[in-house]
Order: sequence, then C-alpha cells, then structure tokens
Amino acid sequence: MPEAVTRLPVLEYLRRQVEGTLAATDMTHLRYPTAISQLLGFRIVEVGECQATLEMWADSNKHGNQQGTVHGGLLCELADAAIGTAHSTVMEEGQSFTSIDLRATFLRPVWNSRLMARARAVHRGRTISHYECVVVRDDGKEVARIGSAVMTLYGEQAAGR
Repeated sequence: MPEAVTRLPVLEYLRRQVEGTLAATDMTHLRYPTAISQLLGFRIVEVGECQATLEMWADSNKHGNQQGTVHGGLLCELADAAIGTAHSTVMEEGQSFTSIDLRATFLRPVWNSRLMARARAVHRGRTISHYECVVVRDDGKEVARIGSAVMTLYGEQAAGR
C-alpha cells in the first residue's frame, strides 16, 4: 500500500529540502525544484519567510557572453529565482504570483565563480510586494543588485499558473 502524501506549506517544504529531510511523500502546491533551476544548476541554500539564498557555479565557458564574461541575463535569472523562492514562502493554496518588473545594476564581471543570490522582501503588500537581491561572487564581492516587484494572484487569476 503506497504511503500517504503529506501536503506542506511552501516554507516548510523548502526548509525540509534545504535540511535534506524532505520525504518522497512530502508535497506542496507549487513546483519545486523548478525546471529552470534544475537546468541552470541553482540550489536553495537558505530559506525563511520572504527571504531566500540560492547558489550556482557560473562558468564563462558555459554561461558567457561575447566579451568572455558570465552573461548578465544569467545573473538576472538567478536573482529572479531567489526572489521568486522568497515570495513563494508566503503563498497559500489557491495563490500564485508573477514578477511585474525587474531592475538590475551590474557592478563587476564574473568569469568562473560560485555565485550566491540573497533575496529579501523590502515591502510586503497584499497584492504587490517589493524585493531586493544581491548577487555575490565567491570572493565576497557584489556583482549585481536586482530589485523586483511581485504581484500575488488570488482565485481565478492564480488558477493554472
């Protein structure tokens, strides 16, 4: 007889994932790990209410642009994933969300480095919340600062998203 599925709030699900205690029968209403995170090698390393830290190994031979440095779009994707993870921690059944803007400031180049993206809410609203994310290289230097507004969707707007 198969084991019963345990439905968890997103934050509890992600905490168990980070701690390595997630059971095969543990589920949440959002999709984790996300397809894009798996494709790009993102890993959640810390999570709390409206905050998350993701890491990845960036390699200019794999993620590079014409100048031979890591593409800024990858930094934006990493930050967007960290922001989305942070916001997902307060999503309940029947809710979803979408980014409505993303603003990036690039500070220095990356060639080959472990990157850490630390996202946190700076304003939490019922519908619109604002986040900031700092991406740092493994030498501790900031490479980008990303801000984003996220809209929470309810009911029919959230269905199928």
